[in-house]
Amino acid sequence: MTEDMTGVPHELGSQWYDNEAGPLVRPYAMTGGRTKPGPTGVRFDLIALVTLAPGEPGADGPALGPEHWAIIDLCRTETQSVAELAAGADLPVGVVRVLLGDLLELGRVTVSRPVPPAHLPDERVLREVIEGLRAL
Repeated sequence: MTEDMTGVPHELGSQWYDNEAGPLVRPYAMTGGRTKPGPTGVRFDLIALVTLAPGEPGADGPALGPEHWAIIDLCRTETQSVAELAAGADLPVGVVRVLLGDLLELGRVTVSRPVPPAHLPDERVLREVIEGLRAL
C-alpha cells in the first residue's frame, strides 16, 4: 500500500475511477476555462436551433478542437437544438453553449432563437380562430 497526494492509502496500480468512466476531461479544459460564449456573451436557449452555415469553411480555418468538430458533424445532417447537440456530443450544456459561441463567431453555424412568449399570439385569439374554422 502507498499513499496518494491526499494521503489516502491505496494499492499500487489501482485507479481512482472505474473502467466504465472512459476518458476524463474536465469541462473547463474543453472551453479554455471560459464559462460564457464569446465576447458578446450571447445566450443560447436550450431550444435554439443550430444550423451549419452555408459555405462552411473547411479545415483551413482557425484550429478547432475535437468537440467543435463533433458539433459541426452533428449539424451536417440536420438542424438541431442546443439540447440535442449536448446529448449527441455527450457534453454538458454549458460546454456546448461556449463551443457554439466560438462556432458562431467564426461563421461556421447560424442560430435561430425561439420566439419570445411576449411575441406569441394570445391563446384567446387562437381559440377564436379554431372555433371559426370549426364553424365553416
